[in-house]
Amino acid sequence: MSRIGKKPVILPSGFDVTVEAGKVTVKGPKESLTVPLHSDVSIEIQAEPSAVIVNVKDENNVKQRALWGLTRQLIANAVEGLVKPYEKSLEFVGVGYKVALQGNVIVMDVGFSHQVKYPVPPMLEASVDKQILKLVSSDKHLLGEVAAQIRRVRPPEPYKGKGIRYTDEVVRRKAGKAAKS
Repeated sequence: MSRIGKKPVILPSGFDVTVEAGKVTVKGPKESLTVPLHSDVSIEIQAEPSAVIVNVKDENNVKQRALWGLTRQLIANAVEGLVKPYEKSLEFVGVGYKVALQGNVIVMDVGFSHQVKYPVPPMLEASVDKQILKLVSSDKHLLGEVAAQIRRVRPPEPYKGKGIRYTDEVVRRKAGKAAKS
């Protein structure tokens, strides 16, 4: 049995879950999120206490056990994100490195001859405080994907530490060339 998959996902009050062909929709007080559903996985909605139980056709099949835990955790992440949105912060480190928000576009000056512009997706909120870009979304997957794409524009380099990094990221520094004596 899947240790994660067998746990029920408890739904807070005001939440509704609907199962359609190939997807599960979790509706919260403000917005809703959709989670893909594999054909080997089935969803059971419990009334009291309000919960979602995930099952698979064959508990002994390794692939289905993996899908079991994955599906349960994706639904749990959707519920958790609708209760309290996820946050990621990116720090711009380097001389002349700047980030700004122009309408719905993130504008980055990161040492190129041109500005790098990144449009903010609809389910994501962005804010800028000096050199730190803060991203907030109820969709954990979208948030991680966007943060990784922005970081990929100028990843931190190991010699001077310049680049775009997560605020909690520790960059391993390397020693430069040894001077000739």
